[in-house]
Amino acid sequence: MFSFRASLTFVLSATLIASPAFATRNHRAPTSGHTHAAHKTSAKSGKTSKAQKAPKAHQMHGQQAIDPARVTQIQQALIREHYMDGEANGNWDAATLAAMQKFQADQGWQTKLMPDSRALKKLGLGPDYSNAINAKDSYFAAPPTSGTTSTEQAAAFATAAGIAH
Repeated sequence: MFSFRASLTFVLSATLIASPAFATRNHRAPTSGHTHAAHKTSAKSGKTSKAQKAPKAHQMHGQQAIDPARVTQIQQALIREHYMDGEANGNWDAATLAAMQKFQADQGWQTKLMPDSRALKKLGLGPDYSNAINAKDSYFAAPPTSGTTSTEQAAAFATAAGIAH
């Protein structure tokens, strides 16, 4: 019979030898409940299985290109600011890209993504709210003429501002 020391040595040796074999591969059960087995068409239902359907192509999201009318506006603004020469043609070409990058770099903004919203606003091409539902009486509408403020309203403004009238 083995002695206690021999038994302990045998168990420790077996553990050390076997543990790397179990540690080489992590196997996890699928968590989604789906298997990779191919589904076949049922003779009774005649429905196409998942395996027989063509794979979907990756769909692109978001704006993929700039509208030619918007490119023309950007080019006209870059020409006006002396970053481009020539005529606006509506094509986002290498000259337009270079001019936009130069304009954004001169402002200290990023030049990798085109065009930057700050650059468009600085070029005077920001959003147009003139046709908004509440544009008539809003802060971006033209201010009223100076003669339309009543005497009472002017006095209230002066009092609120701490100005003697």
